[in-house]
Amino acid sequence: MKLTASVLLCAALAWPQVATEANKGYTTKEGRDGVARTLDNPNRDKNQKPEEIIALMKIKPGMTVADIGTGTGYMLPHLSRAVGPDGKVIGEDIAGDFLDRARAKVGADHIANAVLTLGTATDPKLPRGAVDIALCLDVYHHFDYPQDMLANIARGLKPHGHFVIVDFYKKDRPDHIRLEREDVAKEVEANGFRLVSKVDRTGNNQYMLTFEKR
Repeated sequence: MKLTASVLLCAALAWPQVATEANKGYTTKEGRDGVARTLDNPNRDKNQKPEEIIALMKIKPGMTVADIGTGTGYMLPHLSRAVGPDGKVIGEDIAGDFLDRARAKVGADHIANAVLTLGTATDPKLPRGAVDIALCLDVYHHFDYPQDMLANIARGLKPHGHFVIVDFYKKDRPDHIRLEREDVAKEVEANGFRLVSKVDRTGNNQYMLTFEKR
């Protein structure tokens, strides 16, 4: 049986959308509102341990750090303090309503060194060659187009800039997470990065992988 050109085209276009299950709750405003309540849970620090994550990232004052998939801006105050007044934090998300919440947090917390950016499912719209460290906290498993996103993250990093992933083990959330840690590392390394360190447990019973741009 032969496939028509249109069927083949549709299959080719559909194939990269690999995070459909993980993204179900983000497809409607109501769903995102529910996610936002989880992201803004006042008890989140206890489990997420953001200061531990910051320390492991080895951020230095004056750096430019991108929070890819910033959501409601949970990490922005922590990253802002780490880079200091001479540094810069870029909070990126593909959902405008999440960015509205992040913008409110930036204002309420008087974060003077943060800017917010509306990205797309394929491009976080980082300024080219300007970022020292890009962070994906609980976000990598939401990438529908990982190859495109990784290429554009690499484009935004400075030479030898770092890309940090903090995410859940697939064995702990098999219905939600696309790849196990080792396969995440392989995928990222196949797209312009080199793994430089890994941490088995941090924050929400998660792992951390740190890559360097090749």
